Amino acid sequence: MAAGCSLSSLLSVQTQLDHCLQDAVSTEQKEKLVYEYLKKLDGRGQDLKVPEFEDGLEWLNTKSPLSLSKHLSGKVVVLDFFTYCCINCMHLLPDLHELEREHSDKDGLVVVGVHSAKFPNEKVLENIKSAVLRYNITHPVVNDADAKLWQELEVSCWPTLVILGPRGNMLFSLVGEGNKEKLFLFTAAALKFYKGKGEVKNNSIGIKLYRDSLPPSILSFPSKVTTDSSGNRLVIADTGHHRILVVRKNGQLLHSIGGPKSGWKDGSFAESAFHSPQGVAMKNDTIYVADTENHLIRKIDLLEEKVSTIAGIGSQGTDKEGGATGLQQQISSPWDLALGTAGSNEDNVLWIAMAGTHQIWALFLEDGSLPKGSTAKKGTCIRFAGSGNEENRNNSYPHKAGFAQPSGLSLAPEEPWSCVFIADAESSTVRTMSLKEGAVKHLVGGERDPLNLFAFGDVDGAGINAKLQHPLSVAWNKQKGLLYVADSYNHKIKAVEPKTKQCATIAGTGEASNALGPAFTRAAFNEPGGLAVGENGRVLYVADSNNHHIKVLDLETQTVSVLPVTIEDAFVELDSSFPAQRKLPKLPKSSPQVPMSPITVSSGQILQLELAVTLPGGTQLTQGAPSYWALAAEGSEWFLQGQCVYGDIVDLSRPLVISVTVPASTQTPAAVLSVDVCLYFCSEDDSACMMKAVSFTQPMQIAKTNQVSTAKVLLKHHF
Repeated sequence: MAAGCSLSSLLSVQTQLDHCLQDAVSTEQKEKLVYEYLKKLDGRGQDLKVPEFEDGLEWLNTKSPLSLSKHLSGKVVVLDFFTYCCINCMHLLPDLHELEREHSDKDGLVVVGVHSAKFPNEKVLENIKSAVLRYNITHPVVNDADAKLWQELEVSCWPTLVILGPRGNMLFSLVGEGNKEKLFLFTAAALKFYKGKGEVKNNSIGIKLYRDSLPPSILSFPSKVTTDSSGNRLVIADTGHHRILVVRKNGQLLHSIGGPKSGWKDGSFAESAFHSPQGVAMKNDTIYVADTENHLIRKIDLLEEKVSTIAGIGSQGTDKEGGATGLQQQISSPWDLALGTAGSNEDNVLWIAMAGTHQIWALFLEDGSLPKGSTAKKGTCIRFAGSGNEENRNNSYPHKAGFAQPSGLSLAPEEPWSCVFIADAESSTVRTMSLKEGAVKHLVGGERDPLNLFAFGDVDGAGINAKLQHPLSVAWNKQKGLLYVADSYNHKIKAVEPKTKQCATIAGTGEASNALGPAFTRAAFNEPGGLAVGENGRVLYVADSNNHHIKVLDLETQTVSVLPVTIEDAFVELDSSFPAQRKLPKLPKSSPQVPMSPITVSSGQILQLELAVTLPGGTQLTQGAPSYWALAAEGSEWFLQGQCVYGDIVDLSRPLVISVTVPASTQTPAAVLSVDVCLYFCSEDDSACMMKAVSFTQPMQIAKTNQVSTAKVLLKHHF
């Protein structure tokens, strides 16, 4: 590495320019100052050069690994040092996307994301792939898993931008978010300066988007889920498709609201638009939505089928106090919501996990008052807890407490709890906020030093001895007296007993995967981000984000199944950011047909089909190939409301559980289900690959008497 090649040495050179830019008024003055700076820097005897990318690094969105001296020679390069959990890094992405729309690689500009992880989970390429899809990153990304480039340049925080000239020479650095004006000024000036010297090349660097190689999915990174008071409906934030889904508990679609393209538009369900919605809260026929990347709170009226905006200005705000009403109040990356009570009115406050400012806010749906004597009129949106400093600080005074990207909320209004449970992601803790006096207290995870945001792990235990890794959701089960935690980066669901502060794993292997029961401990998740309790405390719904599923945990039988969400004809036009919905191929005529013995089920009963298929010895499923199962009711279409329900098959090590609810109203006393299975597999040495299929036929007699127990059927076949 060249002497003095570090961020600190560049900052020392850039400091005078930054001071001068503060005094400059016109754009012309600023451009002239930057031009003189570049002229002076370029006239130095030695460049401040970034070291070459190491061989063997993992790359995304490129045809092959990039080299500074080959592929990026002759380009102005923006290195974006980021980690995908970081809210400040997320805030920077819209600026980078806009910059890329203004200047392409043929214009001479290339943005390269340098992913330097905070958490161990973020070092894994597959998890970075999911983040690249989730945030629609279309520029090259390199996995700096061991933080070598981070250390070489002495980067100290996320996000940090380093702008390079066409020789790999360091020109500028920008630390933190909120530097959009400088970013555009510096890159435009560098392109103009070096084009004038004839050093900028217009060649393409060979972009190959990772998203283009993926199979389709019905859901895309579902982040949050909630239930209504009756327990008959689920609301799903289908974040990657920029929409809200309302489904029955058997997965049948009732409403598809917004999507597939991102945007901000109020109106009917068909014309409305969201941008990466996260938190959802529901009461009766009203749904509230944390429209995260629009920095808005939205309201969905299911009776009128209308969407409206009730808080936010549509762009990221920096206000950390609040007090304005509705559309006059700027907010920042709301991540989750919970309905609560203030004063004498029931559910008149919407609590907001404001991840962007590391605070908890309150939006008054009616006039009301909060602890510590604050009162507000309907529509007022105010900060309630959190100083705005990114900390793990507990305090009896809510304004003096500190959070670190709060991402999940759940209310326990009853005594003795009377609190809001908070999943504080970046401190890897779960905290409580009193509904009586506002005091913020520790429950589990983290450590006592409020400035240490690196106290994470995967340890069951009590209080401070328990360790979590970036929890994103919490759900209070009043009936069982337990708080469930989506321990996202540990790929587990944990339960906390608030009295003893005992935290223990109830589901998940700890490895990022996609597997079902039969036992909780054998189930696998991939960064679960949302939880909801249903069926009077008997069921836990999990938004298994990176697996693109809603999973159903039966807390009584300890089984895990996939909610068979059906989205037939939900979109007329599909977003080009995501592959089109899959059209399932017909099974070969030679596929074996397996008739099952007739069974008797009752209206409203859950039918659980356990699919156990095995491959020939010495073979394994082909990774990335579209192996699937499909459930249909040909001739008995009313049984599935005319839908074809299907899902991916990625693991055969344990039975796949498919759950479906027998309709409450039946058209005939008999019905027939068919389960088709299509598998792609290869020999272990990849010398031979093939596709095989099987179809199971399950006749049913439907009784009118209600049955409480689940009806289970084993579908077994060996190829």
